[in-house]
Amino acid sequence: MTTNIFSFGLGIGTQNKEGEWLEVFYPNPAINLEAETFSALTENTNYTNGNETLILDESDLNRLHMGLLKAGNIEQAELASKLKSSTQPIVLCVLAEDSAPTSPADVYLKLQLISHRLVKPHETDLTGMFGLLVNTAWTNEGPIDVRELADRQLNARMEGKTIEVFSVDKFPKMVNFVVPTGVRIGDAARIRLGAHLGEGTTVMHEGFVNFNAGTLGASMVEGRISAGVVVGHGSDLGGGCSTMGTLSGGGDIVIAVGDECLIGANAGIGIGLGDRCIVESGLYITAGSKVAVLDENNDVVTTVKARELSGQSDLLFRRNSATGAIECKTNKSAIALNSALHAN
Repeated sequence: MTTNIFSFGLGIGTQNKEGEWLEVFYPNPAINLEAETFSALTENTNYTNGNETLILDESDLNRLHMGLLKAGNIEQAELASKLKSSTQPIVLCVLAEDSAPTSPADVYLKLQLISHRLVKPHETDLTGMFGLLVNTAWTNEGPIDVRELADRQLNARMEGKTIEVFSVDKFPKMVNFVVPTGVRIGDAARIRLGAHLGEGTTVMHEGFVNFNAGTLGASMVEGRISAGVVVGHGSDLGGGCSTMGTLSGGGDIVIAVGDECLIGANAGIGIGLGDRCIVESGLYITAGSKVAVLDENNDVVTTVKARELSGQSDLLFRRNSATGAIECKTNKSAIALNSALHAN
């Protein structure tokens, strides 16, 4: 039996000098709690109701360990026991409902739910998340509030050490928190936490996947999957290609790519694609692009704005080499994708 509790996570957090959360690592987040697990949380911690984040001490973890064992949740019980030896703050984040996050701990739990494939992109509320996150330097000594970085660097130098800064961002790279099964990643720095990589996905060195976006199945990614963009099973994104995300000009429009599509090298889309579509290399289609729709004899039937074709399947988009006009015709070849690319 499950409760209506959306999610919870036991994790290890990092705070700045002001006590603000920089990040929280949840090794085994959970959704749709069983009634017994929820009872263990309420009976053995100070959690009462609603969406709440608590800091647990050793006695809390001891009680929670025993309560989770009694509830039959061995995996979470073992985690509670293991966390007793942590020198960093131990966090319990309970999300009774999937509402807009109110703290960085909430945001990090939701981002990790996506990267753990427990929810898909757009299946959890991330409204207002940017205002909650602290700009952070991600370093070889862990996350550091960027406002505290200069002092930390000076202190390190005085001890004959160097702090290496890998990035300065509100988001860390995904693989420092989650490594999904069955994926290959050429450059881990190009996959942000909150990306969803489907089983069998390969992201080559120039590929990029933003948060709340990604692939739902086996795909070859050599281009950019922008924030909010979801790519279906068996689709390929060629080198240097682009998908317009909600943060890069798409507004509230969610761009989706269906199954078995091919976006050619250096191409791009600002509209959605249905299944089995091809976009010719080098062709960028925005919602307002004028597209000549061709029949089987390559005669122009009508001219429409690209947004009117958004989400339709079996289309081939190309540019007329003589006139430069964007053309669209039915893709009857149905795209023979290279199976070796998807062998992972």
